[in-house]
Order: sequence, then structure tokens, then C-alpha cells
Amino acid sequence: MKKLIIATGLLLGGFLAQAQVKGVKHVILIGMDGFGAYCFPHVDNPNMKQMMHDGAWTLKARSVLPSSSAVNWASMVMGAGPEIHGYTEWDSRKPELPSRELDQYGMFPSIYTLLREQKPKAEIGVIYSWDGIGYLFPKAAVNKDLGTHDNDSLATAASVAYIKEKKPDFLFIHFDEPDGTGHNIGHNIQPYFDQVAKNDVLLGKILQAVKDAGMWDNTIILLTADHGGIKKGHGGKTMEEMQIPWIIRGPGVAKNKEISSSVMTYDTAATLAWIFGLKTPQVWIGRPVKDAFK
Repeated sequence: MKKLIIATGLLLGGFLAQAQVKGVKHVILIGMDGFGAYCFPHVDNPNMKQMMHDGAWTLKARSVLPSSSAVNWASMVMGAGPEIHGYTEWDSRKPELPSRELDQYGMFPSIYTLLREQKPKAEIGVIYSWDGIGYLFPKAAVNKDLGTHDNDSLATAASVAYIKEKKPDFLFIHFDEPDGTGHNIGHNIQPYFDQVAKNDVLLGKILQAVKDAGMWDNTIILLTADHGGIKKGHGGKTMEEMQIPWIIRGPGVAKNKEISSSVMTYDTAATLAWIFGLKTPQVWIGRPVKDAFK
């Protein structure tokens, strides 16, 4: 009986080891703040649309509630909603509710924790232009931690340099726009669409850096957002605020496929973990978006 159990364990271990998507060595997650999916028909964004053509996508992914920043950035990398991880406000710096579980860093377990524990030699980076991101990940778990204080251009330049120099296994890039434009001028109007077009140019520079670094053929790139917006705000229960784009391309990803299944922002962490072949904690409720893959 023991021999049978051991053999079964070895078979399961081999199966789990093969769960990583074949051919993937790097994953880059790009998040654009306040980027509502509703804007796609109105925007000149060729790089985003090329990603859609080359990969899988949905414009019906949903944020958690409230549809605001910190609570959703936390959910995106922590694989669970605010009821479990405890970050509940747009500017949460620590959980307002007790986190259901804590990792070795004293935080709710995130994709950074899983990578550091299960792939100790991984090169992990976080480059972000909204300082609030800095409270939502364990700094001791990453190799690169850089905030650029609302400067998306600087975040782009730093990301390009980091990609070329370190070829990170996992990199999260956060852009503060188009959220700033949405708050100061408004959503669903031409200046907002113009800002998304500018974000698309920055995205193009990231994509080119991946190519220049010789990583293109073994890198998955995932573009998404924390929430959308309405008028000059967000946090409510309208679809303009809740529906976000979710676009993925790279090895193993289906081509030019619209994802029909439900996608929640916490499914992003689960998908990243599945790509890397990581074991996820029981407290995560996110599910990998397997429909995006061949």
C-alpha cells in the first residue's frame, strides 16, 4: 500500500510539475489605473488591439467591489476578494479587516509570496507610478521595488531598462493613467480617449523592450486594470466602473480569441500561478483563466 501511495504521489508530482505552460520563462503583468473596458470602440490603441489579435481577451472582466484602486490592485495579485484579504478602501495601506491568512511576510499571501517560496531564485520586480501600490506587496519578496510618483513615462523607462538588464521572471508594471485624467477631466470623453492612446504608446515601448531583450518568444504579457469610471469618479456599481479589459498573449495562449467565460480580477493571480506551475493557498478563490490557452 505504501508503495502504491508513493507511486501515486510521484505521478501527481510529475503532473503538477507539468502544469507550467510550456515555453514560458517570463511573465509581465501590466496594469493601467482607471482603464474602463467601455472605451475600446473609441480609442486609437493599436498595440492593445494587436495584443488582442495575437492572444486572448475579454472586455467583460470585472473588478471587485468597491470598484476602486487599492482594493482591486490587492485582489489582482492576492487571488481573493476584500472579504478575505481585508483591503477594502481605494487607498488601503493595511487591511481594514483581519486578513484570513498571513504569509511569512505578515501579509495576505500574494503571487509574489508564492513565487519567492516555490521558485526562490526568481527575479521579481514591481515598478509602479502610484505610490499606493507600494503597500500592497511584500517588499522583502521582490528584487526590484521602484515607485515613480505618478510619472508613467519614468515607470516605462525604468521597466524597459529592467527588462533588458535583468530579464525578470515576473514583473508587475503599474501606470497611474488614465485614472488621473478620469478624475481631473472626466471619463468617456475625448480627453480620456486621448490619454488611453498615450498609454498605448507606453505599452508599445514595453513590448519593444521585450523583443529587444530576446524574450518575446518565451514571455507571456497580461494587460488589465483595477477599475473603470463614470463622470469623474469610481467606486460604484455601474458597469462602466466595474468592467475592465483582460488581454493576454504569449506562448500557449490562443490566438485572436474572445474569452466567453467569467473573469474576475482575482483570477489574474490564479492564472499567473497556474502559468508558473505554483501551488496556491486554500484561501485563494481565484481560478486560472484556462479558456485563454490553447
